[in-house]
Amino acid sequence: MNKKASRLEALKMIISSKELCSQEEVLNELAKEGIIITQATLSRYLKQLRVAKASSMNGSYVYVLPNETMYKRQSKPMTATEMIQSSGFVSVNASGNIVVVKTRPGYASALAYNIDSNEMPEIIGTIAGDDTIFMVIREDVNRDEFIKKLKIEK
Repeated sequence: MNKKASRLEALKMIISSKELCSQEEVLNELAKEGIIITQATLSRYLKQLRVAKASSMNGSYVYVLPNETMYKRQSKPMTATEMIQSSGFVSVNASGNIVVVKTRPGYASALAYNIDSNEMPEIIGTIAGDDTIFMVIREDVNRDEFIKKLKIEK
């Protein structure tokens, strides 16, 4: 994984696991992970990831990833480095040409992005929530072989 991709993954994990209200807070969290970037670079990354601000449960506005309107927070979140080093994948099940992938909270969007980026011809499309990815695979695809392939490529 190149340096920029690694930074973007860390940024996604930090945004998914913490309630951050300002770019300064995001920069501080990145610095804790050993990632030092400028505010201008952070702005570009936030725009590239389509990060928005949404109202949190306590009424403040926090950064959120796309498709993440309600999200679960862990009482003791892992660092972004720990998250990147350990897979967010939990399980995969299928019915017909529908595949449901369960992830740890906050991982679905990033994992779906990686799946979409791999341009797997078996997949028609994905929809990600906080901890679930809904996938539709082509009707002519062998479901069991596809699930094996998906587990290997996680």
